[in-house]
Amino acid sequence: MKKLIQVLTLSVVMLILIIPFSLKAQVGWISSTPSKPWTSAKTRLVRLAKSKTEVTILPDIKEQAVEGFGICFNELGWTALSMVSEPEREAILKNLFDPEDGLKLNICRMPIGANDYARDYYSLNDSVNDFEMKYFSLDRDRQMLIPYLKAAMKYKPDLKVWGSPWVPPYWMKTNNHYACRPASNNGLTKEQAGREGLTQFRMQPEFLKAYALYFTKYIDGYKKEGINITGVHVQNEMNSCQNFPSCIWTAGDLGIFIGGYLGPAVKSAFPDAEIWYGTYERPWVEKIDTIMQNPDVAKYITGVSFQWAGKQAIPGVHAKYPELKLMQSETECGRGTNDMAAAEYTFSLMKHYFENGICTYTFWNSILDETGKSMWGWKQNSLISINSSTKEVVYNPEYYLLKHFSHFVMPGSRKVRTEGDNSAILAFLNPDKSLIVITCNKDDSPREINIRIGKKRISVTLEAHSFNTFKI
Repeated sequence: MKKLIQVLTLSVVMLILIIPFSLKAQVGWISSTPSKPWTSAKTRLVRLAKSKTEVTILPDIKEQAVEGFGICFNELGWTALSMVSEPEREAILKNLFDPEDGLKLNICRMPIGANDYARDYYSLNDSVNDFEMKYFSLDRDRQMLIPYLKAAMKYKPDLKVWGSPWVPPYWMKTNNHYACRPASNNGLTKEQAGREGLTQFRMQPEFLKAYALYFTKYIDGYKKEGINITGVHVQNEMNSCQNFPSCIWTAGDLGIFIGGYLGPAVKSAFPDAEIWYGTYERPWVEKIDTIMQNPDVAKYITGVSFQWAGKQAIPGVHAKYPELKLMQSETECGRGTNDMAAAEYTFSLMKHYFENGICTYTFWNSILDETGKSMWGWKQNSLISINSSTKEVVYNPEYYLLKHFSHFVMPGSRKVRTEGDNSAILAFLNPDKSLIVITCNKDDSPREINIRIGKKRISVTLEAHSFNTFKI
């Protein structure tokens, strides 16, 4: 049977979809290179003999459900966003959060108190020994984080937001300081330095009880601001002694806090709020076992969130606890290059995390000025850069990488299995039955890839250094 062949023009790229007998399919193709981001490529429908090398997509073998994609709301992000005109600011927010256009972000992170992309050190209660939280306050957050969140919610009113502390109020720590490791810009002495394996939180009951109350005050305070905090992740990088806001906990001591204080307090006040063990940044499954094999703690845990070296633990955790929800909580931030090489590395991270069971992928900074610097001087990547002098807005390659996923992979989709030459490909089945195939070509030259889906076959030449999404 003869088929109508429709050709749309685009240089050097060609898509061939095999339609056996009377079976029909609609294929959309978006390609991004550093010089040509987000370009519609042409399609061509023909018959084709079997290819020698191919990757097979198995839509009937469904894996974990995907809940969404997000970023972290940081004070320095709002500072950068505030540099541009109101129309430009609204365009940026729309490109990030609008559910029809742009990235369609739906699950985002925020700090509880200061992090390394805050303007300076603070917590939500710096009144020493205020165990009853009489002086708990969101006044600082009302200056930047709350306006940032509400600006996003203008485009995504049902945005899911979860919070995580980088550090508790300093007076709850054994060194009475926000940081853990001395540096020239934080005023911490050598005597105040912490070390991994030694909890820095004051483990006396009055401090533990007060800190649990701190979390419930945070959730309740944001609720009164019209922002629903869907859950908390107990400590950012609980093993890392940093020269910025941080606090080390052993897994055993975090278990004491969660099982004896935080879990009962949060679930009593907010039964639907989730508690996650995270964010976890070490390669050892054993520290997860300490939590998940203690029934008095595990009963409060919704899932585990991973970042940085935690990626090495996630395969073992997923194999050991197959029903446990897993999240990627902070993509690696790079060195401020904001180039295609950084985006290609992030694609490899996304491949790793999705292949090992995560339900949500979270980018770090969405918007920064041209320096990309944290409060202590580390220059990092962001999805969007704004020049503080010229006010030029640049959408970096990682923005388009994320868009290749989040624009097409809908909440409730399922990752599906791939086999064969699948080192640079991921596939998802949406609730509307559309199949999303995402692939990357890191080579310096175009590369042919052949994709088999049941009796259908796609043969496509990917441009050099490109991200590609096919919607079938």
